[in-house]
Amino acid sequence: MASETAGNRTDHLTIIIPVYNEGAGFEDLWSELDTHLKFPFRALVVYDFDEDNTVPAVQAVIARGEERLSLVKNNVRRGVVGALRTGFSTVEKGPLLVVMADLSDDLAKVSKMLELYRQGFDVVVGSRYMKGGGIVNGPVVKQGLSRMAGVSLHWLRGIPTHDATNAFKIYDSAMLKQFTLESQRGFELNLEITVKAFLTGYRIVEIPSVWRDRTQGQSKFKLLAWLPHYLRWYFYAFRPRTKA
Repeated sequence: MASETAGNRTDHLTIIIPVYNEGAGFEDLWSELDTHLKFPFRALVVYDFDEDNTVPAVQAVIARGEERLSLVKNNVRRGVVGALRTGFSTVEKGPLLVVMADLSDDLAKVSKMLELYRQGFDVVVGSRYMKGGGIVNGPVVKQGLSRMAGVSLHWLRGIPTHDATNAFKIYDSAMLKQFTLESQRGFELNLEITVKAFLTGYRIVEIPSVWRDRTQGQSKFKLLAWLPHYLRWYFYAFRPRTKA
């Protein structure tokens, strides 16, 4: 099931960037976006608190006349889930791309991802674990668990991606409005959306993407705290499928 016909999918891409003190690297991120995205887009930088050092870095770019960039304060709850939900709720329609501020995502793939969205897919996954994808550095345990979850959901449940946990995805905003998002913390939200999209018949596709470990700041991934939340959506995926 597609939430819109492919022929109607002409809306500009909106990029959701959740941040937490990413000021030191924001200029580099914006330069990367400007270099790789040769089509109209807008970017929403979602922050938790006014003292976040990303805010003045973004304001400096906006002050140079950059109209594609906006600041949005998280109005749900502090943390990445609240930031993503705030970003999602800000967009009325069209494709939404989640990008991390640490420059780990493979931005060269966005054009192809957007092309697939316009063909009628509702979730387009940048996949680290399919042929041609990969990971450069990064925590070994985190990689192993993520790969195990994605690949097993693909082969055992038939979800049409090997990388259901990856944050680097395009979502159709109309599809998101059909779900009650329940995730509370961490990046479990990405798995929840992918699982719910699969169970309700939305179209999912993946393309290979290479993830590179962050070069600035510190990872916010807390394995022991977040694992139970991921497991919830992993087992949820084995529920019967329905039609949206």
